[in-house]
Amino acid sequence: MAISPLISRHILPFTLKLLYASLRISVTPQSWTMKHSDKGMIFTFWHGKMVTGWLLARALFPEKTIAAVVSRSEDGRTLSDTLEQLDFTLIRGSSSRGGDEVKHAMQEALQRASIIVLTPDGPRGPVFQFKYGTLRIASSNSYPLIFADIIYEKAWKLNSWDQFEIPKPFSKTAITLHRFDLPEFESEEELRIYTATLSNRLGHE
Repeated sequence: MAISPLISRHILPFTLKLLYASLRISVTPQSWTMKHSDKGMIFTFWHGKMVTGWLLARALFPEKTIAAVVSRSEDGRTLSDTLEQLDFTLIRGSSSRGGDEVKHAMQEALQRASIIVLTPDGPRGPVFQFKYGTLRIASSNSYPLIFADIIYEKAWKLNSWDQFEIPKPFSKTAITLHRFDLPEFESEEELRIYTATLSNRLGHE
């Protein structure tokens, strides 16, 4: 269902910032800082956690250019409108389905030391499963991959493929940051095995 640009460009950004500011967020490890600040990085979180994930990325990297990878669907248009108002640059498409144009745009942003932010199980799933393309790009030039595991104490959960969650205002929100420095993959089979292992490690219900 199409959402009015008035909502996606004005009401949603304001509402998300207000909700995010109310959350009682704790980040583990507490001493986490962005190493290799002169290098690009890929920051990820599950599709169902995006209410918090996008603004978390902005909070963790306040001085960096942040590029959001967003699908070309109607829902993606709404999200793009909202993220533009939150000071994200946009890459429209998917790292695994968007073709060479999207991959090239991601590579260029990483080379400029930007932060690429995406939901690795989006835009349509399977839920809690990394796409090969995301890991292939992270591996290609040893770009660090950061995964944010976001757990709400209190949230509304929608009956959707991604188990989408909307945290209740003032909810305790535990965030665990995982950093991965990916190896170079010598074959597609090696990439598939690594992807499945990582997805199983980080996926949860």
